Formats: sequence, structure tokens, C-alpha cells
Amino acid sequence: MRVLSLESRRAEEMRKLISNFGGVPTVAPSMREVPIESNTAALAFASALLRGEIHVVIFLTGVGTRALTKLLEAKYPLPDYISALSKIPVIARGPKPVAALREMGVPIAFVAPEPNTWREVVGIFDNNRDTLPLGQRQIAIQEYGESNAELTVALQERGAKVLLVPVYEWTLPADIAPLRDAIQALVRDEIDVAMFTSSAQLRHLFLIAARMNLETKLKQSLAKVVIVSIGPITSEELRAHGLSPQMEPSHPKMGIMVKEAADSARELKRSLLSRTGSPQE
Repeated sequence: MRVLSLESRRAEEMRKLISNFGGVPTVAPSMREVPIESNTAALAFASALLRGEIHVVIFLTGVGTRALTKLLEAKYPLPDYISALSKIPVIARGPKPVAALREMGVPIAFVAPEPNTWREVVGIFDNNRDTLPLGQRQIAIQEYGESNAELTVALQERGAKVLLVPVYEWTLPADIAPLRDAIQALVRDEIDVAMFTSSAQLRHLFLIAARMNLETKLKQSLAKVVIVSIGPITSEELRAHGLSPQMEPSHPKMGIMVKEAADSARELKRSLLSRTGSPQE
């Protein structure tokens, strides 16, 4: 089956995974991480943390956790930063920030359970009101390329003061030709399976499609493609675009996603074509 991936940082790994499970890969990098160089928000966070003014820190991504540490090392001694984090509850959204924090020796008070969305993070506070009160408490959130408005609002509604700490942002790749080619392949119905591992991938796909005046055709074509979503956050973005993911992996990991897609994609494709009235291949 012809499989599209929009993975960027791990593009070659995804290409090999798809090939190893018998698929014909089309990999079109859709994102580029750009560090926020003049990061006054991150420096303000560190200053407040060292003064004891931050009550809880939430780390959302492993890449962001490491990037923030590297950025702050240029101004503050690393032991001071680690010591300040060790004095307050630290929450990790999932296994990747857990690994990054353990590398530094930072104690982790809570880890959000799968599927590791903002809802599970908020659930940690709801289930631990005695040890994690939110009223007038300063909660810092390490962001991962875009603000998570739902998480911010949920904490503010519970009385918290939220300090957002952006570390890097997602932009379009320097070379958008592969993304344009992928859109053309989709509208020509040359893709059987599309795999999405982040919501930003979908937004960038539709951004370029709009520039090509192919947004409507892209949406129509994706309705005939088996859409695989890495998890609930990405699935929410798909539904916001009027698209329905046919499957999510049992665990939000690329290898598991590709394997489980390989096991079920052909049957999902047949079912999809029968529902849409498209000719069976």
C-alpha cells in the first residue's frame, strides 16, 4: 500500500518502518523546529523559579525539556536550576519528558497517564487537590511549539496563575517541494494511507494546499484515504478539519503505529471505499 508520512525530525526512521512492513513510503517533511533565540519568557521563568515563586512546573515534551535546560545553562548554573526544580512538584506529560528529566536527576512528582493529553495533566490536579492546590498558585508550562489553550484555560478556571514558557516553535520546512508533491499525490488518489504524528503536520498540509488552491480537493481525497492518527490530540485536529481518523495505535509510538496500521490498513481501506462508493481496487 502507498503510505504517506509527514514526519520531519524522524523522516528516515519512518521511511524505513513503512518499507519494513511492506508499504511503499512517501515521506514529505512538513515541519521545522525553530528555537526562540531571544527567549525572555524562558529567562523570566528561570528567575522566578530560583526566587521560589513557581509552585509547579509541567514539562510537555522531551525535546522542549532539553532545549530549555540548554538555553538556561547559558545564564544560570545547571545545579541551581536542578535544585530549584527539585524543591517543587514537577509533572511530566509522558515518557519523553520523563526521560529528559531523569537524565538531569530531577525528581518527578507525577506522570500523566496515557494517552498523555492535556486532560490527563489536568486530572493529576483534580485527583490530588490536597497536595496540588491551584488557588492563586503559579504553574509554569513548558510549551512545545504552540500554546495548548485547553490546558491553560483549565488550570486558570481552577484558580491557577499560568506562566507559559515557549522553547521552540514549528514553522514550515525550508524546502516545501516534497509537501507540495504529497498534496498532488493525494488529490490524484495515489495514496492509500496517511499517517499523522502531530496536529501541526495537518495544519501545514492544509496551509500549503490552500496556497495551491487545492484545499477542497485535498479534503475530498483524504476522505478516501485510511487516516492513521498517533493519538487524541492529533485526532482532535483531524476532526476540526472535518476528517475522521480510521485508527489510533494502542500506544502513541511510531513503531507500534506503523505495525498496527500494516495489520489493519487493507481491511480499513476496503471498508472506507465501500462506504464512500468509490471503486474497489
